Amino acid sequence: MSWIETIPYQEADGPLKKLYDRVKGPDDKIDNVLSIHSLRPHTLTGHVTLYKSVLHHSANQLPKWYLEALGVYVSHLNHCDYCFDHHFEGFSRLVNDPEKAAAFKGAVLTDSVEHYFKGAFLSGMRYAKRLTLKPKTLKEKHIDVLRVAGFNDGEILEINQVVSYFNYVNRSVVGLGVTTQGDILGLSPNDNDDPTNWNHS
Repeated sequence: MSWIETIPYQEADGPLKKLYDRVKGPDDKIDNVLSIHSLRPHTLTGHVTLYKSVLHHSANQLPKWYLEALGVYVSHLNHCDYCFDHHFEGFSRLVNDPEKAAAFKGAVLTDSVEHYFKGAFLSGMRYAKRLTLKPKTLKEKHIDVLRVAGFNDGEILEINQVVSYFNYVNRSVVGLGVTTQGDILGLSPNDNDDPTNWNHS
């Protein structure tokens, strides 16, 4: 499950148990990406607050499927199979079209996202790749490209935050050897209207 000790739901108490009750899925399951925080519960609070804000918040304007797609792509670029598998499942549920989902997966795995995305969405993917692999090369002109493609500055911020979040979580997962063993793939805090609802479904 991971290379460090974690506290399972059944053994949790105090603040950790309260947090686990907020993020648990069916049958009291805690995703491994969340349980790795169990020795320092305050870091779980920070993680889920950021996650909920960038991916599952009603104030976001970009479609959730696109935000998930960015996460899948970044996870692939970072060789984070855990996040790739989880968020590809989430993406697939949102698009609700197996052929489109398979085409997207193929484009990501071959690093040919231009075969799936066009226009503004493709520009966002290219920005995600640069921010992930070559952040030092980013210039203001790369933001201008996103504007010309059709994104407003608020949407650019959404893209930036999703990409930055996935770079953070990918490194947490890869750096601690987290696996999907025992997880239910694709669960997330889907209630966009309530930022305090962290339950995974």
